[in-house]
Amino acid sequence: MERFKVKPEVYFNTGALEYLTTVDKERALVITDPFMLEVGFSDQLLAILKNSVPDCNLFSNIKPDPSIDVVADGVKQMLKVKPDILIALGGGSTIDAAKSILWFYEKILRLNGESEYERPLFVAIPTTSGTGSEVTTFAVITLGDKKIPLVDDQLLPDVAIIDPMFVKTVPPQITADTAIDALTHAIEAYVSTEASDYSDALSEKAVKIIFDYLLAAYKNGNDLYAREKLHNASCIAGMAFTNAYLGLNHSLAHALGGSFHIPHGRANAIILPHVIRYNANLESGQETLAARRYAELSRIVGLPATSVSEGVHNLIAAIKVLLTETNTPTSLRELNVDKGQFDEKLDYMSETALNDRCTATNPRSTTKKEISALYIDIYGEIVKEEKKALALSI
Repeated sequence: MERFKVKPEVYFNTGALEYLTTVDKERALVITDPFMLEVGFSDQLLAILKNSVPDCNLFSNIKPDPSIDVVADGVKQMLKVKPDILIALGGGSTIDAAKSILWFYEKILRLNGESEYERPLFVAIPTTSGTGSEVTTFAVITLGDKKIPLVDDQLLPDVAIIDPMFVKTVPPQITADTAIDALTHAIEAYVSTEASDYSDALSEKAVKIIFDYLLAAYKNGNDLYAREKLHNASCIAGMAFTNAYLGLNHSLAHALGGSFHIPHGRANAIILPHVIRYNANLESGQETLAARRYAELSRIVGLPATSVSEGVHNLIAAIKVLLTETNTPTSLRELNVDKGQFDEKLDYMSETALNDRCTATNPRSTTKKEISALYIDIYGEIVKEEKKALALSI
């Protein structure tokens, strides 16, 4: 027996924020970040919320890749306020932090024997079009150099508000990074060992929208229609992967991001062509299921795919075009990651990626040695001087 979860309730497109005028609650806690304060989005939210919720409180200490210390501070604020509505306003880091804060808060209350506790209404409002965190059972928090994934149905928000007003001023490079993150979610869900007819429909739609509208939104941030489409695609891709799960691309990105503090979407973007090639495994001479699935995605976005091999190659080529057109680096060398530090952390990253929960649903079984080889490819080509030095040392 298989399962497909449909939650949360989603309000989308321009004006979706007006949902908050319909809530009837007493105490609200809004979890956000300093940038949302700076640009005035939190003020807009509070102005709407105060018409329906008399007691509004703000916790705005969220930073990128939220640490366990930030989560602990948020739990303290939850225990102080005891809200009956919790609102996360921000990107993936903010929503992940809010999920984690609520998760630990509930555990503390149960341990304290508060049997009459009622879970607050949990509303997630993404301000980037990438993570899909507003509709997933996943959250990632940081402990030292490690990114710790949490997976639990209790992490799912009750309501998601997908309003493009929050993304119309997102800078071009962040627009690209987050959209490629969403594209990676959709593609990995499509080839996952847990993919189903239900998740496939969502993955296919998300991939098509992103290919159709990413460059328009990147080149013209005022194209609200393209922004709206990407924002919806991010949410749709989130629905797909919270049911079908992810794969090796995210395992590699988690370890890489934790080691070198590379933005998650950008790490996924650099890795994606390499993992598609690895999973398709065309050199084996066998027509793998993953390769056939990648070829089908090529057809869906209108690329030539008269054979499985052609479809796989064209999907990789099309993704590379997106990266080039959005000035996204295609290797760690381009990001100026120090080669010496990379070599020092290679074994650790490979071991971490192998044991990452996302690896379990990757369509191709892998080994630590193969992951290390992938990371070396992802770092970038060896320049001529290094090749000469290598030849002399042999």
